[in-house]
Amino acid sequence: MDITYEARYHQLEEQHWWFAGRRHIVFEQIQQLQLPPTADILEIGCSGGPLLLALKAAGYQHLTGIDVSDKAIAVAQARGFEQVMVMDGARLDFADNSFDLVVASDVLEHIEDEEAALREWCRVLRPGGRIIVFVPAYQFLWSRHDEVNHHFRRYTLAGLRQVMQRTGWQIERASYWNFLLFFPTAVLRRLQRTLHAAGLASAGAGDLRQLSAPANKALFNLLKAENRWLRKLSFPLGVSTFAVARKPA
Repeated sequence: MDITYEARYHQLEEQHWWFAGRRHIVFEQIQQLQLPPTADILEIGCSGGPLLLALKAAGYQHLTGIDVSDKAIAVAQARGFEQVMVMDGARLDFADNSFDLVVASDVLEHIEDEEAALREWCRVLRPGGRIIVFVPAYQFLWSRHDEVNHHFRRYTLAGLRQVMQRTGWQIERASYWNFLLFFPTAVLRRLQRTLHAAGLASAGAGDLRQLSAPANKALFNLLKAENRWLRKLSFPLGVSTFAVARKPA
């Protein structure tokens, strides 16, 4: 991602409503897997380690994190995590069958060869191990935000299913996420494109903005409510999409 965006990212990822909401749904999906506390968990794209902190607080003992950012890993190490390191998410320096769970939240869209990455993630999982993948949804939602984040693509739910099945995964659960904000987001992105085409919009630096505390809390609570509905429902639309899949035994 762009350097200026990365600095803002690390400042806001702890409390920003979107990051907090995504961590909440990822954590919910992990809890539903009912893994033992001794499970070996790898987070690809761990950033400064906020999800690792939540997993550690929940009792998980064997946590590993990687990120391509030196700054992100330095933050995670300062928090006391020893098994965190700078590493390319598409070329993992781990032995075959090393982990019980791989988590990759908004990582796959950063990797040009998506199929090679998915096969690599499968390689390091033990037979029967699971993966949780979150990615941004719908190419028509593409914006300056995707550009500063160095994305290669956005996904439909069907597209994510297809690429995962082609690379050998058995899909257990898949849905869109951030359904309640899909239509406001679609309108905003259309407006941004219109203004940009008319020369009325600045280049900008993505969608990451500091909101007031009440607005931030309200949006986070909205996502938390949606996350609870996802325990029993799947959504037909969303700003993101995700899958929980198993490596064949």
